Amino acid sequence: MAIFTVVIMEAPYGRERAYTALRFALSAALEGHKVKLFLVQDGVFVAKKGQAPDAFPNIGGLLEEAIKEGVEVKACTPCCKARSVSSVEVLKGVTMATMSDLVQWSVESDKVITF
Repeated sequence: MAIFTVVIMEAPYGRERAYTALRFALSAALEGHKVKLFLVQDGVFVAKKGQAPDAFPNIGGLLEEAIKEGVEVKACTPCCKARSVSSVEVLKGVTMATMSDLVQWSVESDKVITF
């Protein structure tokens, strides 16, 4: 089985990249692959608690599903700070991290996929 690092760089509801990334991560995890998800730039909003969109799939709910399936999730601390997203505002199971964590994950992964 493969080890994937998936990087989400876009906000959850502007385009469909975050949705597609989470569908990929969840599918890979369900197929038995190890998946690590790193949220950077506006992608940190994917982990924000309390999402309740009317016309879109609930990205927060998908992220919670992925975490339950064993996907490890980290959010870029400087990106969160720049966007006023505190560690208490992110979903349970999301760890605050730095670029060093992404570098390490990239070294350990078979594939790095960016959305």
